Amino acid sequence: MHLHPKQANLALLMLALSAFAIGTTEFISVGLLPLIADDLHISVATSGLTVTLYALGVTIGAPVLTSLTARIPRKKLLIAIMLTFIIGNGLAASATSIGILLAARVISAFAHGVFMSIGSTIAADLVPENKRASAISLMFSGLTIATVTGVPLGTYLGQQLGWRFAFAIIVAIGIVSLLSHLALIPSNLPSGQAARLREQLKLVARGRLLLAFATTALGYGGTFVVFTYLSPLLTHVSGFKEATTAAILLLYGIAIAIGNMIGGKVANKKPAHALLYMFALQAIVLLVFTFTAPYQGAALVTVFLLGLLAFMNVPGLQVYVVILAERFAPQAKDFASAVNIAAFNAGIAIGAYTGGIVAEQLGLVHTAWVGAIMVFGAVILTAWMRRLEERDTNSQTNQPAVYRNYKPLED
Repeated sequence: MHLHPKQANLALLMLALSAFAIGTTEFISVGLLPLIADDLHISVATSGLTVTLYALGVTIGAPVLTSLTARIPRKKLLIAIMLTFIIGNGLAASATSIGILLAARVISAFAHGVFMSIGSTIAADLVPENKRASAISLMFSGLTIATVTGVPLGTYLGQQLGWRFAFAIIVAIGIVSLLSHLALIPSNLPSGQAARLREQLKLVARGRLLLAFATTALGYGGTFVVFTYLSPLLTHVSGFKEATTAAILLLYGIAIAIGNMIGGKVANKKPAHALLYMFALQAIVLLVFTFTAPYQGAALVTVFLLGLLAFMNVPGLQVYVVILAERFAPQAKDFASAVNIAAFNAGIAIGAYTGGIVAEQLGLVHTAWVGAIMVFGAVILTAWMRRLEERDTNSQTNQPAVYRNYKPLED
């Protein structure tokens, strides 16, 4: 069902607001780690589990819960997602111990995983077919805005009024989103279709897709070895005042938004080729940060470059997985996208957990070179992916013309 253009635009804006709230929730702990650690009398590494367990929750929630809820009507599922999101963040806002806070983060993460899997489908169903790309882009703009403004603003509010207040604000945004979805989203949106178990198994058994998922986890995860502990690193190693970190996170977010746009454009034609250069640059900048972190001017420049490269790979990774799914398991394309979202968050969990160990055992500054090693692993895997793509291209070129439209054989 297509809505009247004005109503559709308003509904899409409210979906973007939900995406904003969810995007802010995912990364807000990064700016609040020192405050949470001080208030709950735990180490910064332990407070870093609020990032790790959230990411693990999304890792499970994206493919598993999306598959289990596939036949639930879209509006009912969206309302259930937002209720879960509000409960999770409400619990976080009132948490008096790290155990309660971690449980709250996992509950919120389950909502995140399903929303990211169905949000674009709902957005596309609200408008005519020729406007679907724009509708999806508008919805996802909420995530970009969250990265640029939500996290630094939440960090600032947390520093001024307490970290729980930052989560309370997210609850308020979630309630506004819930009420708007009740009013604006039509009840007769088509339900999703669950991929058959055979198609799902076919997907995860493909070596090329497994290689792509592993690249996603390593390349994206390497960023979070450092990013998770960026706030305490800037204060304890670079010597910035705590109040300044919110402004630096804003700079980082602006760089992310720019990098994300660049990444989408350069990865359009040959994503595997573009990803190789992105990961190589990212590994180099992470390594350089080990040496520039103690010097404020050099640290600022390096942080901007880190932000520029941090999420630049996301469009290319997601597009490449969809290309591979269309080639090898077309019936499970949506499931492949959900699994790649899970891979992103598995990377976050691994990176955040690794960063916590490194920060505790070696020191905060060492998170940079450890993250570089992780991203260098993605460089190796991407070089392997590119070689397989080149082999497929050469194989098609050498075939008689009648065979050139055949799908390349799986490796």
